[in-house]
Amino acid sequence: MDRSFLDLPFYAPEHRQLSDALLDWTGQCAPIDHHDTDQACRRLVRELGAAGFLRYCVPARFGGALPALDSRSLCLAREVLAYHDGLADFAFAMQGLGTGAITLAGSDEIRQQVLPRVAAGEWIAAFALTEPLAGSDVGAMSCSARLQGDHYVIDGEKTWISNGGIADVYTLFARTGEAPGTRGITAFVVTPDMPGFEVAERLEVIAPHPLARLKFTGMKVPLANRLGAPGEGFKVAMRTLDIFRSSVAAAALGFARRALDEALGHVRLRPMFGQTLADFQITQSRLGEMATDIDAAALLVARAAWRRDVQKLPTTREAAMAKMTATENAQRVIDAAVQMHGGQGVRVGSKVESLYREIRALRIYEGATEVQKLIVGRDLLKQAA
Repeated sequence: MDRSFLDLPFYAPEHRQLSDALLDWTGQCAPIDHHDTDQACRRLVRELGAAGFLRYCVPARFGGALPALDSRSLCLAREVLAYHDGLADFAFAMQGLGTGAITLAGSDEIRQQVLPRVAAGEWIAAFALTEPLAGSDVGAMSCSARLQGDHYVIDGEKTWISNGGIADVYTLFARTGEAPGTRGITAFVVTPDMPGFEVAERLEVIAPHPLARLKFTGMKVPLANRLGAPGEGFKVAMRTLDIFRSSVAAAALGFARRALDEALGHVRLRPMFGQTLADFQITQSRLGEMATDIDAAALLVARAAWRRDVQKLPTTREAAMAKMTATENAQRVIDAAVQMHGGQGVRVGSKVESLYREIRALRIYEGATEVQKLIVGRDLLKQAA
């Protein structure tokens, strides 16, 4: 894996050490069973926790590796893990995304209850925001939570929930009605043992991972499990996504780097018309495009993470640019790698075929490309005004 980008001034020695440690870990990781994703993810979470890598998903006060969440560390971890295997990246990423809102807005009691277990790989976390009719338009959320004494009663559904069905703890967003649209949403911590919690359906997608539709019927959630003030759930969700959106871009980089390496290995050995595929100028031209797409995205990812970590500035626009560019560029890089492999590239089980399926989902989740364009455009207009 090319890691020359780590020499950029965006990164510190400790980031290079983390990348080294993760590369060593992936080199020793046992084969991952993609036919039983539930078991594979449980195993990966345990092993990542035992190795100490999940400590980067929570702050040091609650068992983490660093005083606060560090975007560059999260991005580097996801890039290395994605280069190795999509499920390894998924297992790591969801521990951070699933508890990000708890880190940002949870009480000390809730944080102490959840975060150390997540950091140790003892609990699996999930982030429950999307609904059947409320994906990109979070304001259309209909899952409701009404206050009754010292608890909330939650009714509704969530869907496309990663780790749904295997998670031990969920960050759930529901409408509490303080105001219309996004201003009337509140965040909660819920667990699957709460009466009224139901895994209504397990979902399968082109890049398999644990995924489910959840249903809540009169589910009672203690008042103490609320994250932040009533009506602040949307802000909490967006702050969480701003942190982890850059890491989605980093995962796309990992997939793209692996595809380029697979392509380089193939074209240098593939005989064709008395020479190798690498000897053709059209191949060299395409390889040049692939490498440039990767480097352009890597710079945007590093800028977004550095801006948050070092400058302590908002990264809504920068993270959106990174996510949009990295996922779209990775799609082109991986498509080119498949094309170079010919028939082998579309054979089920080949590495580039699995990468082709993995990258397609990243262009949608945590904000589709079209939504990222809107975020950037609106931020530009706001600045211009």
